[in-house]
Amino acid sequence: MSTYSIKDLEKLIGIKAHTIRIWEQRYHLIEPKRTDTNIRYYSDDDLVKLMNVSILNQNGYKISKIADFDNDQINELILNLNSDLPALPTQTFNLKKSLVEVNELLFNETIEKSVKIIGFEATIEELVFPFFEVIGDLWLSGAIIPAQEHFFTNMVRQKLIVAIDNERIKSEMPRPRILFYLPEGEFHEIGMLYYNYVARKLNFEVIYLGTSIPFRDIIRMDEIRTFQIIFTSFVTSQGEGILAKRIEKKRKAFPDKTFLVSGWQLKQEKPHLPKNFFHISSSDDFKKSLHNYLKRNVSKLQV
Repeated sequence: MSTYSIKDLEKLIGIKAHTIRIWEQRYHLIEPKRTDTNIRYYSDDDLVKLMNVSILNQNGYKISKIADFDNDQINELILNLNSDLPALPTQTFNLKKSLVEVNELLFNETIEKSVKIIGFEATIEELVFPFFEVIGDLWLSGAIIPAQEHFFTNMVRQKLIVAIDNERIKSEMPRPRILFYLPEGEFHEIGMLYYNYVARKLNFEVIYLGTSIPFRDIIRMDEIRTFQIIFTSFVTSQGEGILAKRIEKKRKAFPDKTFLVSGWQLKQEKPHLPKNFFHISSSDDFKKSLHNYLKRNVSKLQV
């Protein structure tokens, strides 16, 4: 069983520590234990209960009323919440709960409900991607362990793969072709998987190679099945000046192809980008780049 400080609860639930103390002292919603040095700490059960209380409170239940309910009643109310409630605030709390509990059923229900209300793309862009930033903060603070992060990441990965499979090639008509890969040593592919889905939705043909691919294989791949656009990302630092050299190497190998590049290292080092390179810092950037490519090359695509 994990233990949490009041600051951990603040980050996990999004409720100020001052408010949590009021809920404790005035309404007796939870009773934290104390260390030998008289410091409060909280259990998994405390965390889950406070998450449920917060969800009910956001959806119109007064704290004074919630305090009269036992745990079974609170859980029943959570299960019976109307599916038409506002998506993002409620579903963000449910994602947190699924993360803490490592609860696949709750994760799936949360994503499916959000998709029903706001659609798949908005669910990924407005709910899931921002939640990864929350996970990073929780992991750094010690509020969750790496295994919980891996659980969530792999659940998202499964959803993206199913969505991608539903956008499979439906005809042999000529279409622009985009290759996705991450360089050697790069393994963070969730964003790239989503862009794979977006490209297919926009009727691009996709070659998806995955993570940690040597650049010599990209050169060879162009001989096997040529492509017009390359997407890649740089997250892991390789040392000062290395990123600029890697970009120049790619430019020399493919001077006539369009590169869409993203990643934390680009933001940190801000290397000069050749004219055929475009920095992708968001989903909107990616979509605009593909739309712009289609506009620039519409005559070629009609031939």
